[in-house]
Amino acid sequence: MTRSNDLDLVAPDDVIENKMEETRNEKLETPTDTVKTVNLKEKIYEIVGHTKHSLSSILVNPDVFSFEEKDDEEEILLVARPHWFTNLSWMLISILMLIAPALLKFIPIINDIPTKYTSLGNLVWYLLSFAIIFENFLSWYFDVFIITDKRVIDIDFNNLLDKKFSEAKLSMIQDVTSRVSGLGQTMFNYGTIHIQTAAEVSYITFEKVPHPEKIIKILQLLREDKEIDKGGNN
Repeated sequence: MTRSNDLDLVAPDDVIENKMEETRNEKLETPTDTVKTVNLKEKIYEIVGHTKHSLSSILVNPDVFSFEEKDDEEEILLVARPHWFTNLSWMLISILMLIAPALLKFIPIINDIPTKYTSLGNLVWYLLSFAIIFENFLSWYFDVFIITDKRVIDIDFNNLLDKKFSEAKLSMIQDVTSRVSGLGQTMFNYGTIHIQTAAEVSYITFEKVPHPEKIIKILQLLREDKEIDKGGNN
């Protein structure tokens, strides 16, 4: 078969060979960053375990959690909330508030109040009780400490109108210490982690988080990984 004189203009042999070579290289090439992230996740699983429930005090590699300030390529490795035991005080108070109207019926003077007033009073009381319960739950649920593959983040959620955001890059971490004090913290293994940084925010504090020793191990692992990256780049 006669070769067309214009064939090389349409698809030159060297272009075809280059494209085939590029295709082979793309197939053989391993995404280093992706592999490294997967390895980090596996090591974190070994330290903490697999906890993914949305109401857990620790979430490892969570699919059920995100935050507004997250970068598109940023991977969330761990999310910690205050230990569930720290909710015990407001939960007990909330239970007492909910049963209080029923207990008041045993007070004779309450029975002399007209029903319409007691019904209105009970309605206001229950609305106030549920508002307090809801705000305390939100303060616990959204008061989170986040470790990603790039930085550590502290989100202090006081109420719907008051939220504080603090962050520091992993490479800026200088020192990490923890403190477990008191009977409750010792029994249920939770405490406070202080992270000293060279960033604009000199200290980031994770308060009342469970398993502080495991979180410190994860931070040490990530710092070592960053040091290896620096050495490799040099």
